[in-house]
Amino acid sequence: MRFMTAILLGTTSLILAAPAQAAEQGAAAPRPAAGQPVRYSARDFFETTVFGMASPDGYAFTADGRSLLVNSDRSGVFNAYLLPLAGGDPVPLTASSDNATYGASLFPADDRLLYTFDQGGNELNHLFVRERDGSVRDLTPGENLKAMFIGWSGDGKRFFVATNERNPQMFDVYAYDSTTYERQRLFENEGYMPAAVSRDGRWVALVKAHSSADSDIYLADLRGSARPERITPHEGNVAFGVYGFTPDGRALVYSTNQHGEFGQAWTHDLATGEKKPLIQADWDVMFVSHSPSGRYRVHALNEDASTRLTITDTRTNRPVTLRGIPEGDIGGVRFNPGETMIAFTVASDTSPADIFVADLASGQARRLTTALNPRIDERQLVEGEVVRFRSYDGLEIPGILYRPREASASNPVPAVVWVHGGPGGQSRRGYSAMVQHLVNNGYAVYAINNRGSSGYGKTFFHMDDRRHGDVDLKDVVASRDWLASQDWISDRVAVAGGSYGGYLTAAALAFHPEVFDAGINVFGVTNWVRTLESIPAWWGAQRVALFDEMGDPATDAERHRAISPLFHATNIRRPMLVVQGANDPRVLQVESDEIVAAVRANNVPVEYLLFPDEGHGFLRKQNRIDASEAYLRFLDQHLRR
Repeated sequence: MRFMTAILLGTTSLILAAPAQAAEQGAAAPRPAAGQPVRYSARDFFETTVFGMASPDGYAFTADGRSLLVNSDRSGVFNAYLLPLAGGDPVPLTASSDNATYGASLFPADDRLLYTFDQGGNELNHLFVRERDGSVRDLTPGENLKAMFIGWSGDGKRFFVATNERNPQMFDVYAYDSTTYERQRLFENEGYMPAAVSRDGRWVALVKAHSSADSDIYLADLRGSARPERITPHEGNVAFGVYGFTPDGRALVYSTNQHGEFGQAWTHDLATGEKKPLIQADWDVMFVSHSPSGRYRVHALNEDASTRLTITDTRTNRPVTLRGIPEGDIGGVRFNPGETMIAFTVASDTSPADIFVADLASGQARRLTTALNPRIDERQLVEGEVVRFRSYDGLEIPGILYRPREASASNPVPAVVWVHGGPGGQSRRGYSAMVQHLVNNGYAVYAINNRGSSGYGKTFFHMDDRRHGDVDLKDVVASRDWLASQDWISDRVAVAGGSYGGYLTAAALAFHPEVFDAGINVFGVTNWVRTLESIPAWWGAQRVALFDEMGDPATDAERHRAISPLFHATNIRRPMLVVQGANDPRVLQVESDEIVAAVRANNVPVEYLLFPDEGHGFLRKQNRIDASEAYLRFLDQHLRR
């Protein structure tokens, strides 16, 4: 059972322009002008349904095996649904009209539901149970606390939950009786991040971050002293993480970059302490999970910004071959209790995630959903291409380039450099309604993975440590000239990004004011001094890693001020669009308020879109439509002159 092992700025759900509900069947597609692709509106792209799986540590199939627990925004707001395996519309289990609500797990013997939501994006989730009669109970009542579902015991009689109710900075682990909901605290935390609980309830795996490059794994034996014992002694900087315990409770599967540039999967025998390699590759191992009995192992590699997933039958050590699925990245694999069937998602650059089921004996798959708005012809959408360029110092920088169909040397198009969140995030292949909307309307998009991005080895990842707003920003700046050198791209280039990407957008306009023609700053940090002093209490032990990477505000305030766009806003000369959620606990609204006021004082065009019902990421469909429409209007006004 896995749990959150790292929290960095911007790694929450960042749905700036995610897909949304399908439009009415049979609606006619617009006709293109001669020689032009079919143009679609933001609403067309967002009238596409987002489907996602419930927690990998919960029960996804109903007790009778006829339906699957999924999360979807088909109503305009995320809710939990049962998707019939025989076909048909999803059946709603929750009916929120405001807060995004996610199903975590069904109960193993009946169809009670564990689900979670926060208040308007404040990230203070509670865990609720929906009884068979539809009544609801908050299992984690209280003010200003955060609770998270961890998983189930092997016998299904208990489930595990972590909350910070005792200490806002620490998550304790509790076991709940699945019948009475009475609970027992299993582990009182002092300075660790709970990562997993074994199915027999004996072991808790914990991660302790020493820096952004160095961490350790501890194990607490709850049948013994429950005192955490370090199992990863090492020298130098090594990053360790937890994938989970094996179903038989004999081993912990963990990640480590001790043996090379990339994170590998290893096992730690709980009885003997022996460690063995499990999965080694020239890319990071994203996750490792197992079927209920352990017969099947699932793992995925982050292969050049794409997910490469493998299901292995451990009895034969052979991969399971799935048939009848389209090209794309497979994810969200869930097993039914009898291990005869799996459910999973398939997504690509031109197709949002759809849900499939497959028979494990034959591998034959069957599609349950069609998420893309039927009004949109998928052939009109654009596949991204992984493209690298040489930055200012010769370092090769990867990214994903989307080229409009009409772009050519005789018809060059304007471009947008899109900067991901983080620090340490990654732009990856896959469907983005926001990107496809811009590309469909004639903008090239380059999703840059500047130095400091994850997925390309630990050396590349740490190249920007305590050099934020410097070397990573220079990569973003260098990408502008590289883009403009393409004969099918014009000399009009904007920069845009969310969270840390929003920071680099504002920084580009403040510190390199003549490079980009405009910028779109989506809840970006503009005052690092305040942001680092006001991070949420529940980040707890993870703030050590963040301060190591960004600098401690107690000692590095001068440098933080030097890299903060707010204090250099008089330099900004190019138009800026700022988009913010009023309930954002990570990048406070005041950050956007102040940069907007400062840029207006320069008599520079600035637009401000504030969502009163969003946090660090836009979860309501209409807000995503409004944001995407604002991006396009702003770019059309300032890049097509």
